Amino acid sequence: MLQSLRPFLTRILNPFAKRLNINPNIVTIISPFVALLAAYGFAKKLLILGTVAILLSGFLDVVDGAVARYHNRTSKFGAFLDSTMDRFADAIIYIGIIFGGYCDWFVGVLVIHSAICVSYVRARAESQGVNCNIGIAERAVRMIILMVGAIIGYFTGDIYFTYIIYILVILSYFTVGQRILHVWRQLND
Repeated sequence: MLQSLRPFLTRILNPFAKRLNINPNIVTIISPFVALLAAYGFAKKLLILGTVAILLSGFLDVVDGAVARYHNRTSKFGAFLDSTMDRFADAIIYIGIIFGGYCDWFVGVLVIHSAICVSYVRARAESQGVNCNIGIAERAVRMIILMVGAIIGYFTGDIYFTYIIYILVILSYFTVGQRILHVWRQLND
């Protein structure tokens, strides 16, 4: 869904990537630690801290790839590490939300499960040779929805943030369904 923004982001990030001549895997590894700050914010009911930390974590997630591409340091291991650290960051953020009491543990488990399943289905599809970066709620969209929901919750009350989490569960599972259907169509043509 957000793939159409890639050329725009590349123009913005290239000057930054040019100056940041470090191993992109280091940037990748930092991202889950920033997600810990987001989790802490949510656990302590500091929605703005959680939101800013998600934004910073997301920024690092795009910077690592920009640095790798700009300095010609892309690698299969780097892609693997990036995907793995994204799963850690997702789970860490949602665990903070659960600890903050914004949803009960069962819904929290579902939001973690659904987020992981979206990525798993894509990875599994791509192992079968099917490009599968489709769906209404890929990771970037889910993080944007989460940040907007946290800001809404900050200004209007916790219950609205809780509603956003329920919506994320639904959208994530819907995306899993979209991806499964896409792969089925691709492999049965």
